[in-house]
Formats: sequence, structure tokens, C-alpha cells
Amino acid sequence: MSDATVITDLNEAEEGTSLWKDAWIRLRKNHLALFGLGVMLFLCTIALLTPWIAPYGYETQNLQLGASPPSWEHWLGTDIFGRDMLTRIMYGSRVSLAVGFIATGVALLIGVLYGTVAGYAGGRVDAVMMRLVDILYALPFMIFIVLLMVVFGRNILLLFLAIGAVEWLTMARIVRGQVQSLRRQEFVEAAVSLGLSRWTIIRRHLIPNTLGPVIVYTTLTIPSVMLLEAFLSFLGLGIQPPQSSWGLLISYGVETMEEYPWLLLFPGLALSITLFALNFLGDGLRDALDPRASKD
Repeated sequence: MSDATVITDLNEAEEGTSLWKDAWIRLRKNHLALFGLGVMLFLCTIALLTPWIAPYGYETQNLQLGASPPSWEHWLGTDIFGRDMLTRIMYGSRVSLAVGFIATGVALLIGVLYGTVAGYAGGRVDAVMMRLVDILYALPFMIFIVLLMVVFGRNILLLFLAIGAVEWLTMARIVRGQVQSLRRQEFVEAAVSLGLSRWTIIRRHLIPNTLGPVIVYTTLTIPSVMLLEAFLSFLGLGIQPPQSSWGLLISYGVETMEEYPWLLLFPGLALSITLFALNFLGDGLRDALDPRASKD
């Protein structure tokens, strides 16, 4: 080994590293995770650029054409109103991805903070907080969402918040369990001995060490939130025509799958690809963000 190589390694060691830098190094070695990341970036880019790159106008329809199978003019066919399915799927991605990410973000924020505080506090505080979670679990959360939509109106932003407000319960339980196993670790006891405040310990030490399970559950929550939005739209409380989402398109496709199978196939394929990409990315992030992972 040359002296220059030794000096370079020493300089890198002196500079140190961080959790996020190590995570990126490990993530780059996971090809499936990079594939999932690439697919999600592609879908998000398409969703953002849809108004400028969609082959047809959003409300453009041809009643004489009706539901027609894929062709050179309409690559994914048309629906019963003669609307281009590729265009509707592209516009639907904007709503579905927004619902998935924003509602999951709300659930993530509430669940992580709630579960961390309950797990670290322990004792009566933990008992009271988790009994509240048990009570909320017993309530029919779908009725809660329906009541919110009826009282405050069918607002798409309210839809995001309402779904996120009922999806945080499982997140809180997962984080609480992780924090309970971490609070007795040596690094937490060392932080306590140094006189750090509880909030500092939670923010700097506990929450980063729960990222692995949280990321995995987040990747599972996003598709389930999309399907929940589809169910609300089917009840007339979610996305309303002429707007569309993948879930709403799938609901319509189920009704006509025997006569026009492409109306179900292509929206379902878009949602399935998103699900696989999120799962691949979630598995990769789980391994990459594990602070206890050995450095290569």
C-alpha cells in the first residue's frame, strides 16, 4: 500500500462520517432498492409534468368512440366515455401519490412522536397513552373519516389529513416497542449521564434508531392509503369526477372488467408497480438506515 493511499484513508477517518452518508453508501450497493428509487422518481416526475406531457386533454372525450381497446392512437385504450386511459392514469397519479405521501406523512409525524414519548416515558404515562390508542383502535375509523368529510365538506386537503389522522395508531405501537428496547441501551444511559434533556435524547438518539422499522411500515402504508382513498371515492366522499385517481379508476374497472378488462388492468398495473417499487426501496432503506449495521 502506497503512502498516498495511507494518507487518504487517514484523512477520511479524520473527517468522520454520518448516519446519512453511511446509509447512502449501503443503499447504493442494493440494486433492487435503487431500482425502486428510480421507479418512484420516474412516477413522481411524470405526475409533476402531466399537464404538459399528457397526450390528450384531461376532459377530452369521444362518446362515439366509447370504450375501445389499446391502439396506436390510444396506447392504453379508452373508457366508456371515450377518454384516453393513459391521460387519466397520468392525472390519477397526481392524486394517488399526493394522497399516499401526504397522508402517510401526517401519520408518520403523529405516530413517531407519540410512540417515542410513550416508550421513553414508561410507567403510568405509557399506560395512559397506549390505553388511548387501544380505545381509538376500537372505534370504527372509517366512520370517523366519513363524519369529517360530511361535516367539513369534500375537500381534498381534508381528505389527506383525515386519512393520516387515523393511520398513525400502528405506527405509534411500532415505535413504542422499538423505543422500549432502546432506552436501556448503553448509548441512552450515557446520554442521560451527560445530563442531556429528554427531548434531546428522543430527537438525537431514539428517533434515528427507529428509522428502520418506520421506513418499512411507511412503504406499506402508502399503498394502503391509496386503496382507502379509492374506497372513500366509491362512497362518494373522496375524489369526485371528472378528477381521477388510480384507486377510483380501479373501482370503475372492477365494474366493467368482464367487458373491458383494460380499464382494470392498466390502473391496477400502475398501482402494483408502485407497490413493488416502495417495497424494494423500503427494504433497502431499512438496511441502510440501521445505525447498528456494520460498515463495509
